[in-house]
Amino acid sequence: MFMQKKTSPDIPYLEGLFPRSLITCGKNVLSAITTPEGLCPLRIYLEGGLVRSFEAIKESSESQLGLLLPRFVEPHAHIDKAFTWKISPNFLGTYEGALKANFEEHKKRTIPKVRSRAIRSLDLALKNGFRSIRSHIDSFGLIGDYSWEALLELKHEWKSLIELQFVALVPLEYWGTNNGKNLVRKVANENGFLGGVIAPPYEKKKLRGQLLNLFSLANDFGCGIDLHIDETNQSPASGLRELINSLGQMKVEVPITCSHLSSMGLASKRCIRFFADKLADNEINVIALPRTNFWLLSKQEKSTSFQRPFAPIKELQNAGVTVAIGGDNVQDPWYPGGDFDPLSLMATSIPMTHLAPWTRSGLSVFTTAPARLMDLQWDGTLQVGSPADFVLLEANNWATAMSSSPARKVMIKGAWLE
Repeated sequence: MFMQKKTSPDIPYLEGLFPRSLITCGKNVLSAITTPEGLCPLRIYLEGGLVRSFEAIKESSESQLGLLLPRFVEPHAHIDKAFTWKISPNFLGTYEGALKANFEEHKKRTIPKVRSRAIRSLDLALKNGFRSIRSHIDSFGLIGDYSWEALLELKHEWKSLIELQFVALVPLEYWGTNNGKNLVRKVANENGFLGGVIAPPYEKKKLRGQLLNLFSLANDFGCGIDLHIDETNQSPASGLRELINSLGQMKVEVPITCSHLSSMGLASKRCIRFFADKLADNEINVIALPRTNFWLLSKQEKSTSFQRPFAPIKELQNAGVTVAIGGDNVQDPWYPGGDFDPLSLMATSIPMTHLAPWTRSGLSVFTTAPARLMDLQWDGTLQVGSPADFVLLEANNWATAMSSSPARKVMIKGAWLE
């Protein structure tokens, strides 16, 4: 495990090029000249692990400054199954193949195995610049017991370095069983979230009953909801439609997040606008997962698919929906790549989504949106009193940061990570 150095008076301030869109106060900074890529040269004064003050650097060569960012937030991961590609590969690269391989991995799952790959995940995430991760956990039956036991231990061991949130991922019907009700209590005790999967085919009447039961449990135990929904290229937004209709029958008093919403991107523009407005009206958050979805969905054996389903991020943002981008799977049956590197995720997602990090909306999906969606104490913006938690890159512009995975230093509470 990586350990952080103690806070030292040898680090009275930090200098770097900080995104102007993430600065929320400071008159002398707000009016400062930025680079063409929206970066502002700053000197940030530190005290007691917090930002004491900051100012624009007026006389300094920008080329000598590195790109400075807040530590990142991963809103959607699966650390219980990360790095299992070798033992449970999915050479077909399809959703069905991933599901089959996932179930094969369950047969080999043990507490030491889950703990080992979760530690590997956290080690990488920490040194690459993550401060918080929300991970879905396969939670039904004995594999669920194994996984929760291992990961709850790590949650408490790592709390000073990475804040962990857990989502219990089970079939929706599981929440209606006695085992499901026992699981809710465990999840509630850990301030966790209730999860599930909504994807066709399904019986509408049965699905609505399962959703209403889920809503009732969430309200009773105060657990937020995070659903895998419409991770498919079939029946665009059909699962979302059932969710919205079910919400019309019961008031839900906890936060709801829709992860994926992949098929929504294949709907008509009018349909997309309709559902975007419904999501905003119901204050439902969205996590887009383009990397896994581009790999897994719409695959054809002998031809290239030119329609790749993933959440329509810009339309959702325009409607006022909080949208984050997550890394999802890392070297498991659902996606063979990934390494818990937020900069790698940015670099691969940008060409897929046509977002740009030098714009407020393009950067927010990797910074402030996931922090707010996860209800973290700090949203990642720079202000007096915010945590001195930063990632300093050996790059002085976005192009360099995106074209390679630059060397970096991670600061936690004003101290550099060893």
